Amino acid sequence: MDVPEDLRYSTDHEWARLDGGRIRVGITDYAQGALGDVVFVDLPTPGTTVDSGGMIGEVESTKSVSEIYAPLAGEVVAVNDALSDSPEQLNADPYGDGWICEIAPTDPAALGALLDAAAYRQLTEG
Repeated sequence: MDVPEDLRYSTDHEWARLDGGRIRVGITDYAQGALGDVVFVDLPTPGTTVDSGGMIGEVESTKSVSEIYAPLAGEVVAVNDALSDSPEQLNADPYGDGWICEIAPTDPAALGALLDAAAYRQLTEG
């Protein structure tokens, strides 16, 4: 299981990366592995205000449907429209081309309250 050291993680298996004042969000390698083959992604709408822990979308796989939660509060400012035509990118590259959205955070310092890589590994291996 891949757990990049430079990311922060939620207990709901989303990752967050600070990128020029925005927080880029996706699902973890652990999450995509548990889901199996992803066949559809319901993306959030840009301009939507989200609460930390609030639902921002869904991922449908051949096994199940799982909700995607915002790791931080803020406004959705961009979505990865490529996932509409290629949802399998969540499986192939969850930390790269498989990103889901970008959020302009209400409180950027809240990123520090998320799990670091070591704590996320402990959560998923424990």
